Amino acid sequence: MNRVALAFSGGLDTTVCVSILKEEYGYEDVIGVSVNVGQPQNEFEQAKETAKEISLDLTILDARNDFANLCLDSVRANASYQGYPLGTALARPIIAKAILEEAKNTKCTALAHGCTGKGNDQLRFEAIWRGSGLEIAAPIRDLGLTRTWEIQYAKENNLPIKSGNDGVWSIDTNLWSRSIEGGELEDPSTIPPSSIYEWTQSPSSESKLVTIEFVEGYPVAVDGTNYSPVDLINHLNKICGPYGVGRTDVMEDRILGLKVRENYEHPAATALLNAHSALEDLVLTKEERKFKISVDDAWAEQAYLGLIYSPFMEALNGFISTTQKRVTGSVTLDLQGGHARAVSRESPYAVHSASAASFNTSGVIDDITQSDAIGVAKYHGLQERMSSALFDPKFPTHKTKNDK
Repeated sequence: MNRVALAFSGGLDTTVCVSILKEEYGYEDVIGVSVNVGQPQNEFEQAKETAKEISLDLTILDARNDFANLCLDSVRANASYQGYPLGTALARPIIAKAILEEAKNTKCTALAHGCTGKGNDQLRFEAIWRGSGLEIAAPIRDLGLTRTWEIQYAKENNLPIKSGNDGVWSIDTNLWSRSIEGGELEDPSTIPPSSIYEWTQSPSSESKLVTIEFVEGYPVAVDGTNYSPVDLINHLNKICGPYGVGRTDVMEDRILGLKVRENYEHPAATALLNAHSALEDLVLTKEERKFKISVDDAWAEQAYLGLIYSPFMEALNGFISTTQKRVTGSVTLDLQGGHARAVSRESPYAVHSASAASFNTSGVIDDITQSDAIGVAKYHGLQERMSSALFDPKFPTHKTKNDK
């Protein structure tokens, strides 16, 4: 049978895709596949209801553990893209892989998604799907459909619209982040209404201290209580959101070059990334910290592209894993005014000596004394001083007895 597996959310885009895949593409059978990466339960209930109304066979797969593990991998890489934690970008490869496996299990001949030709998700899905031997259909992209057209099409064909604000806003939610785009938010001059936020409250003067424990770069406990990756992320979302932590309003450069306005909520991600970075500052050497910035940036770029299974990513993970062997300890964050600021950090692997750095001790460390810095100070900036002397007659020339 000519069967296609559709990445189905129950939202406007994927709902209209079902009938279009039959009418325009000629698929005899369309099956819907939803993948749980931490969406609210009501979204799955709505997806089930929508699927029932349009006679769609729907399968829901649970990939929360796989996704949570990838999110915590991103913490070890301090992964952010243009200032915000990666959420949707990390979820898409996990979702795509799960759908591909289900498509093969159900003897599908094709895969389909509801992405437009302007966004990133089409590329993230297809980076996983291409090479599978299955056809790929993308009705919204292929036919150049607009959101306005979709809404009208849905009304004319009595199709249910379950997404927020009658489908005007495109909302994507997972364990790690909640993104809101579309509608009036597309205008960079528009101030977002408070109604778009669900995970975070407006920042206030109230504050709270929270301590996060890490083992080899992975967060394992909050305030002394151990959690599984999924539960840890959910817990931090709940306790950090009320303090306004994790709101981002950015002009994002997409893979295809388009600059778009995006709004995100990511309380747990912000707290974990800030805490992890603070712990790395304590235990990594200067050169490790400096070089890891470039590795982390490359990791985030690969993740943004949806290429989490690439050979390059494997190599980056190798370096990151080596550095994380000493990233064990705890960090206390102060949640206040929309910030999660590190105010305390401890580790048995700290590259730090309080007595060595103190202004109240005469020695430094081992047999090093303060006077040993005199020779260093004499050499420090030597070439800069010599270069300046060539152009400034008032500057010392630093001639030696061998100079003429």
